[in-house]
Amino acid sequence: MKSGHQLSLFYAFMAAVLFGGCAPVAKVLLENISPAILAAYLYMGSGIGLYLYLLICRLAGKKRHVKEAALKREDYPWVIAVTVFGGVLAPVTLMFSLDATPAATAALLLNFESVATTMVAVFLFREAVGKRIWAALGLITFSCILLSYDPESAFGFSLATFGILLACTFWACDNNFSRVISSKDPIPIVAAKGVLAGIISFMIAIAIGEPMPGTTDIVAALVFGFLSYGGLTSVLFLLALRGIGTSRTGALLAVSPFFGVAGSFLLFTEIPGQMFYISLPVMAAGAYLLLTEKHSHPHTHCAEIHEHRHRHDDLHHDHEHSPDDPPLSPSGDHSHLHEHGKLCHDHHHTPDIHHRHEHK
Repeated sequence: MKSGHQLSLFYAFMAAVLFGGCAPVAKVLLENISPAILAAYLYMGSGIGLYLYLLICRLAGKKRHVKEAALKREDYPWVIAVTVFGGVLAPVTLMFSLDATPAATAALLLNFESVATTMVAVFLFREAVGKRIWAALGLITFSCILLSYDPESAFGFSLATFGILLACTFWACDNNFSRVISSKDPIPIVAAKGVLAGIISFMIAIAIGEPMPGTTDIVAALVFGFLSYGGLTSVLFLLALRGIGTSRTGALLAVSPFFGVAGSFLLFTEIPGQMFYISLPVMAAGAYLLLTEKHSHPHTHCAEIHEHRHRHDDLHHDHEHSPDDPPLSPSGDHSHLHEHGKLCHDHHHTPDIHHRHEHK
């Protein structure tokens, strides 16, 4: 169980590293590409790249259904929901907001996604969080307020920074909707999301009259989209979701802005304002509290039947196998319909697909 948990943490951390570069690199691309067109090519790149990977797997004779559970008809509404919120509304809003926001400030503001993700997970999906996480969310929110302050604005706050916070809220909805289908094969999900979101954003760009960029800029956007805006980042995020739950995976994204800030200082000569340096340690304190949170108590697993990728050394999968079940992969896991009996025990856990129980 420990190795699986650590692997989920690694997936979440790598997603944070890749996502951290989204603000500074997108700001560079915005110099030659209009916002909606850029959002379209970023997500188109993620979808095309993953579909090419699936094609290579098929040509190589690799059967993904042996290791991963396939999507079913009842999953399609959730795929549409994550496409609209995470693939269209969030990136389009962010691209327009980045134009008027320093890259380093934007990178830190993206930390609000962890706050919004946890809030949606708690109030909509009833995930349990303790005082430590509430304190962390308070620090991050306060830091975002400091970063949004603009004495020259009519209302004292920058409209562009509020646009970034709104984009984070859209991604928070995407993260929580993804929770429902996190047990399914993540690559077809992210591939479909990328292509559909790219087409919708492209239609929006054409409708508002944005010009087409050059070939070199298009290729750069497609490649970066595959790496950061969807693509590998979303696959890693979904793999982490199934292992440590929405709020903890969202919490680990709290480290992503620090990679973004580092990238911003490397790519730009612009110097952030005083509020940036005041808010940075506040944000860091909140991220530390999120990353070091632990959760343990006696809990009960109700009997259930479901299908997902699993191992047999995690204290939860000790079921029998039939001759029709696929064999274990070299890494020790496989996917098939299986049954869990009622189980009561006590151990450190996170709100993964087996620990979404009620709390007092």
